[in-house]
Amino acid sequence: MPSHIAGVVAAQESSGVTSDNGAALIDQNSLPTAIEQKGARPQADPSVLPPAATTLPETLDSLYSPPTLALPDQPGQVRIRELRPLTLAEVEQLAEVNSPSLKAAALEVQQAKSTLRAAISSWYPTLNLTANGLPQYLSGQERFTDNNEADTESVTTGLRQRSGVLTYTEQTSASFRASLNWNLIDPARVPQISAARDSFERARDAYLIALRDLRLTAATAYYNLQRYDSQVDVGKQAVAASLLSLRYARSRFQAGVATKLEVLEAETQLARDRDGLIQSLNSQVRARRDLARIIDLPQDITATAASPAKVVGAWEPSLQESIIAAYAFREELDQFILDISIKNSNANASLAAVQPILTIFNDFSTQRSEIQQTQQSFSTELEGWEMDNAVGLQATWNIFDGGKARADYRRQKQAAEASAYEFANQRGLIRLQVEQSFYDLRANQQTIQTTAREVLSQREALRLARLRFAAGVTTQREVVDNQRDLTRAQTRHVDALSNYNITIAELRRYTGLDQVVACPPLDLPADKAEIPEAEQIQIKPTPEIPACQASLLGS
Repeated sequence: MPSHIAGVVAAQESSGVTSDNGAALIDQNSLPTAIEQKGARPQADPSVLPPAATTLPETLDSLYSPPTLALPDQPGQVRIRELRPLTLAEVEQLAEVNSPSLKAAALEVQQAKSTLRAAISSWYPTLNLTANGLPQYLSGQERFTDNNEADTESVTTGLRQRSGVLTYTEQTSASFRASLNWNLIDPARVPQISAARDSFERARDAYLIALRDLRLTAATAYYNLQRYDSQVDVGKQAVAASLLSLRYARSRFQAGVATKLEVLEAETQLARDRDGLIQSLNSQVRARRDLARIIDLPQDITATAASPAKVVGAWEPSLQESIIAAYAFREELDQFILDISIKNSNANASLAAVQPILTIFNDFSTQRSEIQQTQQSFSTELEGWEMDNAVGLQATWNIFDGGKARADYRRQKQAAEASAYEFANQRGLIRLQVEQSFYDLRANQQTIQTTAREVLSQREALRLARLRFAAGVTTQREVVDNQRDLTRAQTRHVDALSNYNITIAELRRYTGLDQVVACPPLDLPADKAEIPEAEQIQIKPTPEIPACQASLLGS
């Protein structure tokens, strides 16, 4: 590099001026931090998006999901008995009410809430009750003898008897103990509660993320179903056009003005269009069942699209506004901030293992006993009541643990630093998602325009080709080529419409914005358009032939 050019480049780098319009680059160190904008412990804000529906209207009352643990065991239980047309709004409502994954995410929020309540309980004293023998009964007997007394022997029986006193004892006792403990100083208590609170907020964010993802998944599945419905219509039109071309070719061949080759070309194109229709029907069935799975319909109902594919509207915000909105509304970034806070709290809790704990205690115990002794002609009864109460302070301090607490502290701090880097990675991913969807939206918008013109041009080209073929100035090959080009143009136009709507749904999901301007109503003529001749042809269903027999047709 020449020295004068190197000097200019160095001057630009030092001054921060490298853009084409001469504007100075922004100092990245001057950008605000996420902690400044969202706080060290951001709370989930469910008001940024509509809450999930919990009930269905009467029109959809029969579409509640089956029981959670239901498992069909008969073929008739999974046979499709109804095709239910649904709008996009109804699909989203069904998904919010029936989705098992969303219900599981809601239960995880409740679990985190219970964990938080369990952590808060460490601020309160504990009371333990112990009871032994309610009541406890003991019975026994004892014989007391005097060694100075001589034994007596019965003359008549010859049995020797030992003299002494026989005592019967019966004792009934009951004991009860209550122990009250309260940690006045517990270094691990506050960080553990903070970590549980942040985990609860993280679970709430996870629920909002699951709700946003569910709505995007449902909308994408619905737009894909509309795509395949339109492709089925395109396939039917192509088959009808091929049947019409085959009819012309056969009539001209019978009249002696066309060759057998033209008839074979028309038959080949008909086979191709029928194969395309079969593939479109297969994709349509799969899309219907995929949508039914997402919204968890009953086992014998399949969803269909109630409306054809059309442009949902225009995206108003600019690319820069969309990116900033995504940074503000994406709960994924809040989760990483909460991860940093949770790991810092865990680090402080680790240090608590080598810090003193001061506990106040109160131990109360009582015992009641009744003793009855019987000796020959008299008895003795003893009754006692004993009660003890102790109040004091107890200190515990693990002074040295071999460095385990400090090692755990460093590990948690390093994990918090790693979460900060993951935040930066997620920030770049969020911007990439918004930019890709925005660029795809712009490309699909232009593709809709170009494919619409292509469809109109190919329709006119096919009409002229048929007129030329009928006049005998061209061959069937030109008709076949124009018909194939029309089918491809229609398919690309359908794909562009569906992709455009999907990118609109993605931008709504990624940015949290709903600034979509509806398209103005179409100014259609009052008179109904004339139905083309190709659409008047009846398409007969093709019988299903086993694959073993169908393979013999091509041999």
